Amino acid sequence: MANYQIEPAHSAVHFSVRHLMISTVRGEFTRIAGTVQYDPAQPKSTRIDAAIDAASIHTRDAQRDAHLRSSDFLDVEKFPNLEFHSTQAETESAGLRVSGQLTLHGITRPVTLTVRDITPEIKDPFGGVRMGGTAKARLNRKDFGLTYNMALETGGVLVGEEIEIQIELELVRQAG
Repeated sequence: MANYQIEPAHSAVHFSVRHLMISTVRGEFTRIAGTVQYDPAQPKSTRIDAAIDAASIHTRDAQRDAHLRSSDFLDVEKFPNLEFHSTQAETESAGLRVSGQLTLHGITRPVTLTVRDITPEIKDPFGGVRMGGTAKARLNRKDFGLTYNMALETGGVLVGEEIEIQIELELVRQAG
């Protein structure tokens, strides 16, 4: 079993959500840290522990980002991190399904990541060993207490409930 550190400069947590029921807004969290234990010969023993800095949310609109950081949404003063801790991994033909507990806005709920594109280890130009992968998940923001919304005069709501998450990880193997 190899131990890896998430390489924050080359990893990202992206999300998308419907806006005004007519478009999809995309954003990302720019600061992520954590560890992954992985062995391609024993993928069921995979373990992921990650923390995302909630204040690092970025949607290309400073006013929207400030609103998302406020108590209407993430309330980053009260809940500075989003955390994921895996509890189980299952192999699939195209990768892994990693189940775990996500804590968002102070509420912990089960979430399953579909992990694909797991790369083999490579030696980097600096003498280290790296690998990567992509994970996806969907969640309902209301399950995590993120209930802010506005009804639209024409029907529908300002912000959709379903959030699509895509995580791109680059991992650096740790000595030992």
